[in-house]
Amino acid sequence: MSELFFDESVILLGLECSAKEEVLTTMGQNLVNKNLVKESFIDAIIAREIEFATGLPTAGISVAIPHTDVHHVNRKTISMGVLNETVDFGVMGDDSETTPVKLVFMLAMDETHSQLSLLQQLMQVFQSEETLQYLVTEKDKTTIKQIIKTKIVFESLEGDEKK
Repeated sequence: MSELFFDESVILLGLECSAKEEVLTTMGQNLVNKNLVKESFIDAIIAREIEFATGLPTAGISVAIPHTDVHHVNRKTISMGVLNETVDFGVMGDDSETTPVKLVFMLAMDETHSQLSLLQQLMQVFQSEETLQYLVTEKDKTTIKQIIKTKIVFESLEGDEKK
């Protein structure tokens, strides 16, 4: 089990994207460039988003949590993207509906059980409109990283080491 990678380099602020595929490609390419995921990750995450929508119409600010199969991942990581303008994502569980997403948490997990654990923890974060509002307005990546690390128990996603 690898250590979870999450630092300022995977927090992307002010993304200028007009479609969900562009959001997924931009965020995915950042992870490919850092060798955190395989080249196949981008196509896989776009394909999975089409088949299983990940948009969540949460209170105040809609979020998306795109993710794909573990075999596309080199190192377990979470990437966060804040969009300048909302982009429509299909609603999780009802892809006939869309929601205007402003905040994207892209998950690249190397084990299925850690992906489930992270999704459960993120759902808790998404229930706080105050936290979501803070994340989309904060401009300091170090502050954002610290906020996320207080909200998610990273140790539950890792082995004996913690980040």
